[in-house]
Amino acid sequence: MTSQANVSRNAQSSFITKAEITSTEEDKVVSLLGGLNVPGPRISSLEYFESIEDDPIRANIVFDDTGGAIDGKSVIEGLPLVNSEEVNIEFEDNNKNKIKVTLFVDNYQRLYEDGKKSRIRIEMASEEFLFANDDVKSLIDTRYDGKISDHIKKILTEKLKTKKKIDIEETANNYNLCGVNKKPYYWLNWLSKASVPSKNGKKGDTAGFFFFETSEGFKFKSIDSLFAQEKKASLIYNETPDKGGQVPAGYTGKVLQYEASEGVSYHDRSQMGADGTRLITFDPFTCYYAVISQTAEESKGGTKLAGKNLPARNNKVKKTITRTTYMLIDTGTLPTGSTQQQIENSTKQNFEAQQILNQSIRRYNQMFASACEITIAGDFSLHAGDKVFFDYQGLRPVKSDELNKQNSGEYIIAGLCHYISTSETYTQLTLIRDSVGRKGNHTKRS
Repeated sequence: MTSQANVSRNAQSSFITKAEITSTEEDKVVSLLGGLNVPGPRISSLEYFESIEDDPIRANIVFDDTGGAIDGKSVIEGLPLVNSEEVNIEFEDNNKNKIKVTLFVDNYQRLYEDGKKSRIRIEMASEEFLFANDDVKSLIDTRYDGKISDHIKKILTEKLKTKKKIDIEETANNYNLCGVNKKPYYWLNWLSKASVPSKNGKKGDTAGFFFFETSEGFKFKSIDSLFAQEKKASLIYNETPDKGGQVPAGYTGKVLQYEASEGVSYHDRSQMGADGTRLITFDPFTCYYAVISQTAEESKGGTKLAGKNLPARNNKVKKTITRTTYMLIDTGTLPTGSTQQQIENSTKQNFEAQQILNQSIRRYNQMFASACEITIAGDFSLHAGDKVFFDYQGLRPVKSDELNKQNSGEYIIAGLCHYISTSETYTQLTLIRDSVGRKGNHTKRS
Protein backbone atom coordinates (compact mmCIF):
# COMPACT_ATOMS: atom_id res chain seq x y z
CA MET A 1 0.00 0.00 0.00
CA THR A 2 0.96 3.63 -0.49
CA SER A 3 0.39 5.80 2.55
CA GLN A 4 -1.42 9.12 2.51
CA ALA A 5 1.80 10.65 3.81
CA ASN A 6 3.58 9.43 0.68
CA VAL A 7 0.88 10.96 -1.51
CA SER A 8 1.52 14.31 0.19
CA ARG A 9 5.29 13.89 -0.09
CA ASN A 10 5.07 13.14 -3.80
CA ALA A 11 3.15 16.39 -4.32
CA GLN A 12 5.89 18.45 -2.67
CA SER A 13 8.28 20.41 -4.86
CA SER A 14 10.55 18.02 -6.73
CA PHE A 15 13.96 18.53 -8.28
CA ILE A 16 14.98 20.51 -11.34
CA THR A 17 18.59 19.43 -11.63
CA LYS A 18 19.43 21.25 -14.84
CA ALA A 19 18.02 24.20 -16.81
CA GLU A 20 20.64 25.79 -19.04
CA ILE A 21 20.22 28.17 -21.97
CA THR A 22 22.97 28.38 -24.61
CA SER A 23 23.36 31.62 -26.57
CA THR A 24 22.86 31.58 -30.35
CA GLU A 25 25.73 34.05 -30.87
CA GLU A 26 28.55 32.75 -28.67
CA ASP A 27 29.21 29.80 -26.40
CA LYS A 28 27.55 31.52 -23.47
CA VAL A 29 25.61 29.25 -21.12
CA VAL A 30 23.30 30.51 -18.40
CA SER A 31 21.81 28.34 -15.67
CA LEU A 32 18.29 29.27 -14.57
CA LEU A 33 18.52 27.38 -11.28
CA GLY A 34 19.95 30.30 -9.35
CA GLY A 35 20.16 30.12 -5.60
CA LEU A 36 19.60 32.03 -2.41
CA ASN A 37 21.60 35.27 -2.20
CA VAL A 38 23.07 34.56 -5.65
CA PRO A 39 22.53 37.20 -8.37
CA GLY A 40 21.01 36.01 -11.62
CA PRO A 41 17.92 34.11 -12.80
CA ARG A 42 15.95 31.70 -10.67
CA ILE A 43 13.12 29.37 -11.80
CA SER A 44 9.73 29.89 -10.20
CA SER A 45 7.86 27.19 -12.21
CA LEU A 46 8.26 24.62 -14.97
CA GLU A 47 5.50 23.11 -17.12
CA TYR A 48 6.24 20.12 -19.36
CA PHE A 49 3.71 18.89 -21.97
CA GLU A 50 3.16 15.73 -24.02
CA SER A 51 0.13 14.88 -26.17
CA ILE A 52 -0.89 12.28 -28.73
CA GLU A 53 -2.68 15.14 -30.53
CA ASP A 54 0.41 17.34 -30.82
CA ASP A 55 3.55 16.71 -32.87
CA PRO A 56 6.33 17.88 -30.49
CA ILE A 57 6.92 17.90 -26.77
CA ARG A 58 6.73 21.39 -25.27
CA ALA A 59 7.74 23.12 -22.05
CA ASN A 60 7.40 26.51 -20.40
CA ILE A 61 9.77 27.94 -17.80
CA VAL A 62 9.00 31.01 -15.72
CA PHE A 63 11.99 32.58 -13.99
CA ASP A 64 12.80 35.74 -12.07
CA ASP A 65 15.83 37.73 -13.21
CA THR A 66 17.48 40.33 -11.01
CA GLY A 67 20.45 40.87 -13.34
CA GLY A 68 23.95 39.54 -12.96
CA ALA A 69 23.44 36.51 -15.20
CA ILE A 70 26.19 37.46 -17.69
CA ASP A 71 28.66 40.33 -17.31
CA GLY A 72 26.40 41.90 -14.72
CA LYS A 73 23.46 41.94 -17.15
CA SER A 74 20.10 40.17 -17.32
CA VAL A 75 19.48 37.04 -19.38
CA ILE A 76 17.60 38.95 -22.08
CA GLU A 77 20.37 41.53 -22.44
CA GLY A 78 23.48 39.55 -21.61
CA LEU A 79 22.84 36.27 -23.45
CA PRO A 80 21.05 37.87 -25.40
CA LEU A 81 17.70 36.06 -25.53
CA VAL A 82 16.37 36.34 -29.09
CA ASN A 83 14.50 32.97 -29.58
CA SER A 84 15.80 29.64 -31.03
CA GLU A 85 18.28 29.16 -28.13
CA GLU A 86 19.02 25.59 -26.99
CA VAL A 87 17.72 24.72 -23.52
CA ASN A 88 18.84 21.58 -21.66
CA ILE A 89 16.43 20.51 -18.95
CA GLU A 90 16.60 17.70 -16.42
CA PHE A 91 14.11 17.11 -13.61
CA GLU A 92 12.90 14.24 -11.44
CA ASP A 93 9.92 13.54 -9.21
CA ASN A 94 10.02 12.51 -5.57
CA ASN A 95 10.23 8.83 -6.57
CA LYS A 96 13.39 9.35 -8.67
CA ASN A 97 11.63 9.15 -12.06
CA LYS A 98 13.68 11.41 -14.35
CA ILE A 99 12.99 13.35 -17.53
CA LYS A 100 15.87 14.71 -19.60
CA VAL A 101 15.16 16.72 -22.76
CA THR A 102 16.77 19.26 -25.07
CA LEU A 103 14.33 21.85 -26.37
CA PHE A 104 14.62 25.18 -28.16
CA VAL A 105 13.11 28.57 -27.38
CA ASP A 106 10.12 29.32 -29.58
CA ASN A 107 9.09 32.54 -27.84
CA TYR A 108 9.57 34.51 -24.64
CA GLN A 109 7.50 37.07 -22.75
CA ARG A 110 8.11 39.60 -20.02
CA LEU A 111 5.35 38.89 -17.52
CA TYR A 112 6.40 41.53 -15.02
CA GLU A 113 9.14 44.11 -14.71
CA ASP A 114 10.16 46.88 -12.35
CA GLY A 115 13.47 48.49 -11.57
CA LYS A 116 14.71 45.56 -9.50
CA LYS A 117 13.35 42.39 -11.07
CA SER A 118 11.75 41.01 -14.19
CA ARG A 119 9.71 37.81 -14.55
CA ILE A 120 10.22 36.01 -17.87
CA ARG A 121 8.42 33.06 -19.45
CA ILE A 122 10.14 31.08 -22.19
CA GLU A 123 8.14 28.71 -24.38
CA MET A 124 10.03 25.76 -25.91
CA ALA A 125 9.48 22.92 -28.35
CA SER A 126 11.40 20.12 -30.06
CA GLU A 127 14.21 20.71 -32.56
CA GLU A 128 12.61 18.62 -35.32
CA PHE A 129 9.38 20.59 -35.09
CA LEU A 130 10.90 24.08 -34.89
CA PHE A 131 13.83 23.70 -37.30
CA ALA A 132 14.06 20.54 -39.40
CA ASN A 133 10.42 20.44 -40.51
CA ASP A 134 10.61 23.90 -42.12
CA ASP A 135 14.00 23.39 -43.78
CA VAL A 136 13.60 23.15 -47.58
CA LYS A 137 16.13 20.31 -47.51
CA SER A 138 13.60 18.29 -45.52
CA LEU A 139 10.79 18.53 -48.06
CA ILE A 140 9.58 15.12 -49.21
CA ASP A 141 10.64 15.24 -52.86
CA THR A 142 11.17 11.49 -53.33
CA ARG A 143 9.01 8.42 -53.81
CA TYR A 144 8.50 5.80 -51.09
CA ASP A 145 7.22 2.31 -51.92
CA GLY A 146 6.06 -0.36 -49.51
CA LYS A 147 4.76 -0.40 -45.95
CA ILE A 148 3.67 2.85 -44.35
CA SER A 149 5.60 2.03 -41.17
CA ASP A 150 8.80 1.96 -43.28
CA HIS A 151 7.94 5.40 -44.71
CA ILE A 152 7.56 6.79 -41.18
CA LYS A 153 11.02 5.56 -40.22
CA LYS A 154 12.63 6.98 -43.37
CA ILE A 155 11.02 10.38 -42.94
CA LEU A 156 12.21 10.60 -39.33
CA THR A 157 15.77 9.45 -39.98
CA GLU A 158 16.45 10.66 -43.53
CA LYS A 159 14.47 13.91 -43.66
CA LEU A 160 14.16 15.12 -40.06
CA LYS A 161 17.51 13.43 -39.29
CA THR A 162 16.49 12.73 -35.73
CA LYS A 163 18.85 10.92 -33.38
CA LYS A 164 16.10 10.20 -30.86
CA LYS A 165 14.67 6.77 -30.14
CA ILE A 166 11.95 5.66 -32.55
CA ASP A 167 9.12 3.30 -31.57
CA ILE A 168 7.20 2.42 -34.73
CA GLU A 169 4.41 -0.13 -34.84
CA GLU A 170 4.33 -2.16 -38.05
CA THR A 171 1.45 -1.48 -40.43
CA ALA A 172 -0.43 -4.19 -42.31
CA ASN A 173 -0.92 -2.14 -45.47
CA ASN A 174 1.34 -0.70 -48.15
CA TYR A 175 1.08 2.74 -49.70
CA ASN A 176 3.23 4.08 -52.53
CA LEU A 177 3.89 7.72 -51.75
CA CYS A 178 4.99 10.60 -53.97
CA GLY A 179 6.07 13.40 -51.63
CA VAL A 180 5.22 16.37 -53.93
CA ASN A 181 7.48 18.63 -51.83
CA LYS A 182 5.34 18.65 -48.70
CA LYS A 183 6.85 18.95 -45.23
CA PRO A 184 7.70 15.86 -43.13
CA TYR A 185 5.12 16.47 -40.40
CA TYR A 186 2.39 16.78 -43.03
CA TRP A 187 3.09 13.27 -44.30
CA LEU A 188 3.70 11.81 -40.83
CA ASN A 189 0.18 12.85 -39.83
CA TRP A 190 -1.46 12.07 -43.17
CA LEU A 191 0.00 8.57 -43.27
CA SER A 192 -1.23 7.97 -39.71
CA LYS A 193 -4.82 8.26 -40.92
CA ALA A 194 -4.18 5.80 -43.76
CA SER A 195 -2.59 3.05 -41.66
CA VAL A 196 -3.95 -0.31 -40.55
CA PRO A 197 -2.36 -2.20 -37.61
CA SER A 198 -0.80 -5.58 -38.29
CA LYS A 199 -1.80 -6.70 -34.79
CA ASN A 200 -4.50 -5.77 -32.25
CA GLY A 201 -7.08 -5.06 -34.90
CA LYS A 202 -8.81 -6.54 -37.94
CA LYS A 203 -8.44 -5.01 -41.37
CA GLY A 204 -11.84 -3.85 -42.55
CA ASP A 205 -13.03 -3.12 -39.01
CA THR A 206 -10.37 -0.70 -37.76
CA ALA A 207 -7.68 1.74 -38.90
CA GLY A 208 -5.89 4.84 -37.67
CA PHE A 209 -2.59 5.60 -35.93
CA PHE A 210 -1.18 8.42 -33.83
CA PHE A 211 2.22 9.99 -34.44
CA PHE A 212 3.54 11.87 -31.40
CA GLU A 213 6.61 12.53 -29.29
CA THR A 214 7.46 11.93 -25.63
CA SER A 215 10.65 12.36 -23.65
CA GLU A 216 11.40 8.74 -24.61
CA GLY A 217 11.39 9.56 -28.35
CA PHE A 218 9.01 9.41 -31.30
CA LYS A 219 6.00 7.06 -31.31
CA PHE A 220 3.87 5.72 -34.15
CA LYS A 221 1.07 3.66 -32.61
CA SER A 222 -2.32 2.39 -33.73
CA ILE A 223 -5.45 3.28 -31.79
CA ASP A 224 -6.08 -0.38 -31.07
CA SER A 225 -2.54 -1.07 -29.81
CA LEU A 226 -2.87 1.83 -27.36
CA PHE A 227 -5.94 0.17 -25.85
CA ALA A 228 -4.35 -3.30 -25.98
CA GLN A 229 -1.17 -2.40 -24.06
CA GLU A 230 -0.51 -3.13 -20.39
CA LYS A 231 -1.66 -0.46 -17.97
CA LYS A 232 1.07 1.78 -16.56
CA ALA A 233 -0.72 2.83 -13.37
CA SER A 234 -3.90 2.21 -11.37
CA LEU A 235 -5.45 5.33 -9.84
CA ILE A 236 -8.43 5.89 -7.57
CA TYR A 237 -10.43 8.97 -6.66
CA ASN A 238 -12.67 9.20 -3.63
CA GLU A 239 -13.90 12.15 -1.65
CA THR A 240 -12.61 11.10 1.76
CA PRO A 241 -9.28 9.75 3.03
CA ASP A 242 -9.07 5.97 3.23
CA LYS A 243 -9.08 4.25 6.62
CA GLY A 244 -5.67 4.33 8.18
CA GLY A 245 -4.45 6.88 5.62
CA GLN A 246 -3.87 4.20 3.00
CA VAL A 247 -4.43 4.01 -0.73
CA PRO A 248 -6.41 0.79 -1.31
CA ALA A 249 -4.46 -2.33 -2.21
CA GLY A 250 -3.74 -2.79 -5.90
CA TYR A 251 -3.68 0.92 -6.73
CA THR A 252 -0.46 2.82 -7.46
CA GLY A 253 -1.73 6.27 -6.58
CA LYS A 254 -4.57 8.49 -5.51
CA VAL A 255 -6.24 11.16 -7.62
CA LEU A 256 -6.21 14.54 -5.93
CA GLN A 257 -8.65 16.26 -8.27
CA TYR A 258 -11.14 14.92 -10.80
CA GLU A 259 -13.13 16.76 -13.44
CA ALA A 260 -15.46 14.96 -15.85
CA SER A 261 -15.58 16.12 -19.44
CA GLU A 262 -18.91 17.20 -20.88
CA GLY A 263 -18.15 14.92 -23.83
CA VAL A 264 -19.31 15.13 -27.41
CA SER A 265 -22.99 15.76 -28.12
CA TYR A 266 -24.97 13.06 -29.89
CA HIS A 267 -25.54 15.39 -32.85
CA ASP A 268 -21.84 16.14 -33.26
CA ARG A 269 -20.93 12.49 -32.80
CA SER A 270 -23.39 11.52 -35.52
CA GLN A 271 -22.14 14.12 -37.96
CA MET A 272 -18.55 12.98 -37.43
CA GLY A 273 -19.46 9.39 -38.22
CA ALA A 274 -18.53 7.74 -34.95
CA ASP A 275 -21.45 5.29 -35.11
CA GLY A 276 -22.29 4.68 -38.76
CA THR A 277 -20.59 5.58 -42.03
CA ARG A 278 -21.16 5.13 -45.75
CA LEU A 279 -18.46 5.15 -48.43
CA ILE A 280 -19.33 5.75 -52.08
CA THR A 281 -16.52 4.89 -54.48
CA PHE A 282 -16.03 5.12 -58.23
CA ASP A 283 -13.31 3.23 -60.07
CA PRO A 284 -12.33 5.12 -63.26
CA PHE A 285 -10.49 2.04 -64.53
CA THR A 286 -13.58 -0.21 -64.57
CA CYS A 287 -16.30 2.46 -64.12
CA TYR A 288 -17.49 0.40 -61.12
CA TYR A 289 -19.65 2.29 -58.61
CA ALA A 290 -19.94 0.93 -55.07
CA VAL A 291 -21.68 1.86 -51.82
CA ILE A 292 -20.25 0.42 -48.60
CA SER A 293 -22.09 0.99 -45.31
CA GLN A 294 -20.89 -0.09 -41.88
CA THR A 295 -21.86 0.66 -38.29
CA ALA A 296 -19.61 0.75 -35.25
CA GLU A 297 -21.49 -2.21 -33.76
CA GLU A 298 -20.85 -4.30 -36.87
CA SER A 299 -17.11 -3.61 -36.73
CA LYS A 300 -16.46 -3.74 -32.98
CA GLY A 301 -15.42 -7.40 -33.16
CA GLY A 302 -12.26 -6.36 -34.99
CA THR A 303 -11.30 -3.59 -32.56
CA LYS A 304 -9.77 -3.39 -29.09
CA LEU A 305 -12.18 -1.58 -26.78
CA ALA A 306 -11.18 -0.07 -23.44
CA GLY A 307 -14.58 -0.69 -21.89
CA LYS A 308 -17.21 -3.39 -22.18
CA ASN A 309 -19.34 -1.78 -24.87
CA LEU A 310 -19.59 1.14 -27.25
CA PRO A 311 -22.10 3.82 -26.13
CA ALA A 312 -25.54 2.42 -26.98
CA ARG A 313 -27.73 4.27 -29.46
CA ASN A 314 -31.49 4.64 -29.30
CA ASN A 315 -33.30 1.77 -31.05
CA LYS A 316 -34.78 4.27 -33.50
CA VAL A 317 -31.31 5.10 -34.88
CA LYS A 318 -29.34 1.94 -34.03
CA LYS A 319 -28.57 1.12 -37.67
CA THR A 320 -28.65 4.67 -39.01
CA ILE A 321 -25.77 5.86 -41.25
CA THR A 322 -24.91 9.47 -40.49
CA ARG A 323 -21.82 10.30 -42.55
CA THR A 324 -21.06 9.75 -46.23
CA THR A 325 -17.61 9.95 -47.81
CA TYR A 326 -16.93 10.01 -51.55
CA MET A 327 -13.75 8.55 -53.00
CA LEU A 328 -12.34 8.22 -56.50
CA ILE A 329 -10.43 4.93 -56.40
CA ASP A 330 -6.76 5.41 -57.30
CA THR A 331 -6.46 2.25 -59.39
CA GLY A 332 -3.09 1.98 -61.10
CA THR A 333 -1.56 4.89 -59.20
CA LEU A 334 2.20 4.64 -58.61
CA PRO A 335 2.56 0.86 -59.15
CA THR A 336 5.86 -0.65 -58.03
CA GLY A 337 8.46 -2.45 -60.13
CA SER A 338 9.70 -2.60 -63.69
CA THR A 339 7.64 -1.46 -66.67
CA GLN A 340 6.20 -4.95 -67.11
CA GLN A 341 5.42 -5.23 -63.38
CA GLN A 342 3.74 -1.82 -63.39
CA ILE A 343 1.53 -2.94 -66.28
CA GLU A 344 0.60 -6.08 -64.37
CA ASN A 345 -0.21 -4.04 -61.25
CA SER A 346 -2.13 -1.34 -63.12
CA THR A 347 -5.48 -2.74 -61.96
CA LYS A 348 -4.54 -2.72 -58.26
CA GLN A 349 -5.45 0.01 -55.78
CA ASN A 350 -2.71 2.02 -54.08
CA PHE A 351 -5.00 3.02 -51.20
CA GLU A 352 -7.66 0.46 -50.24
CA ALA A 353 -10.35 2.96 -49.34
CA GLN A 354 -13.02 0.31 -48.73
CA GLN A 355 -10.87 -1.28 -46.01
CA ILE A 356 -9.37 1.86 -44.44
CA LEU A 357 -11.02 5.25 -44.99
CA ASN A 358 -14.26 5.12 -43.00
CA GLN A 359 -12.79 2.66 -40.50
CA SER A 360 -10.20 5.30 -39.65
CA ILE A 361 -12.83 8.06 -39.45
CA ARG A 362 -14.92 6.03 -37.00
CA ARG A 363 -12.03 5.03 -34.73
CA TYR A 364 -10.69 8.56 -34.36
CA ASN A 365 -14.14 9.86 -33.45
CA GLN A 366 -14.83 6.96 -31.07
CA MET A 367 -11.64 7.74 -29.14
CA PHE A 368 -13.28 10.58 -27.23
CA ALA A 369 -16.53 8.84 -26.27
CA SER A 370 -15.56 9.24 -22.62
CA ALA A 371 -13.05 11.75 -21.25
CA CYS A 372 -11.96 13.34 -18.00
CA GLU A 373 -9.12 15.33 -16.45
CA ILE A 374 -7.40 14.24 -13.26
CA THR A 375 -4.58 15.64 -11.15
CA ILE A 376 -2.18 13.43 -9.20
CA ALA A 377 1.01 13.97 -7.23
CA GLY A 378 3.91 14.37 -9.64
CA ASP A 379 4.65 11.12 -11.49
CA PHE A 380 7.20 11.55 -14.28
CA SER A 381 7.09 7.87 -15.24
CA LEU A 382 3.82 8.51 -17.10
CA HIS A 383 3.77 9.57 -20.75
CA ALA A 384 1.26 10.47 -23.44
CA GLY A 385 -0.09 7.29 -25.01
CA ASP A 386 0.21 5.21 -21.81
CA LYS A 387 -2.78 3.27 -20.52
CA VAL A 388 -3.98 3.74 -16.95
CA PHE A 389 -6.77 2.20 -14.89
CA PHE A 390 -8.94 4.85 -13.22
CA ASP A 391 -11.62 4.11 -10.60
CA TYR A 392 -13.86 6.52 -8.78
CA GLN A 393 -16.82 6.27 -6.45
CA GLY A 394 -20.35 6.34 -7.74
CA LEU A 395 -22.76 9.03 -6.61
CA ARG A 396 -25.12 7.49 -4.05
CA PRO A 397 -27.81 8.94 -1.72
CA VAL A 398 -25.94 7.45 1.23
CA LYS A 399 -22.18 7.20 1.76
CA SER A 400 -20.79 4.20 -0.13
CA ASP A 401 -17.47 2.87 -1.40
CA GLU A 402 -19.16 1.35 -4.45
CA LEU A 403 -17.40 2.22 -7.70
CA ASN A 404 -18.94 3.90 -10.72
CA LYS A 405 -19.07 0.84 -13.00
CA GLN A 406 -20.14 2.85 -16.04
CA ASN A 407 -17.17 5.21 -16.32
CA SER A 408 -14.42 3.55 -14.29
CA GLY A 409 -11.88 1.39 -16.07
CA GLU A 410 -9.12 1.66 -18.66
CA TYR A 411 -8.17 4.97 -20.25
CA ILE A 412 -5.44 6.32 -22.55
CA ILE A 413 -3.44 9.39 -21.56
CA ALA A 414 -4.23 11.77 -24.43
CA GLY A 415 -2.14 14.54 -22.90
CA LEU A 416 -0.29 15.42 -19.74
CA CYS A 417 1.33 18.34 -17.99
CA HIS A 418 4.03 17.91 -15.35
CA TYR A 419 4.08 21.01 -13.17
CA ILE A 420 6.88 21.96 -10.76
CA SER A 421 6.94 25.09 -8.63
CA THR A 422 8.99 26.09 -5.60
CA SER A 423 6.40 24.49 -3.31
CA GLU A 424 4.60 21.68 -5.19
CA THR A 425 4.70 19.09 -7.99
CA TYR A 426 1.65 17.81 -9.83
CA THR A 427 0.85 15.82 -12.95
CA GLN A 428 -2.37 16.63 -14.78
CA LEU A 429 -3.70 13.94 -17.12
CA THR A 430 -6.32 14.14 -19.85
CA LEU A 431 -7.83 10.65 -20.11
CA ILE A 432 -9.90 9.35 -23.03
CA ARG A 433 -11.45 6.09 -24.15
CA ASP A 434 -13.73 4.74 -26.86
CA SER A 435 -16.30 2.85 -24.82
CA VAL A 436 -18.10 2.56 -21.49
CA GLY A 437 -18.34 -0.03 -18.74
CA ARG A 438 -15.64 -1.12 -16.30
CA LYS A 439 -13.66 -4.01 -17.78
CA GLY A 440 -10.72 -5.84 -16.25
CA ASN A 441 -9.17 -5.14 -12.88
CA HIS A 442 -7.11 -2.36 -11.35
CA THR A 443 -4.47 -4.89 -10.29
CA LYS A 444 -2.40 -6.97 -12.72
CA ARG A 445 -4.35 -10.14 -11.95
CA SER A 446 -7.04 -11.15 -14.43
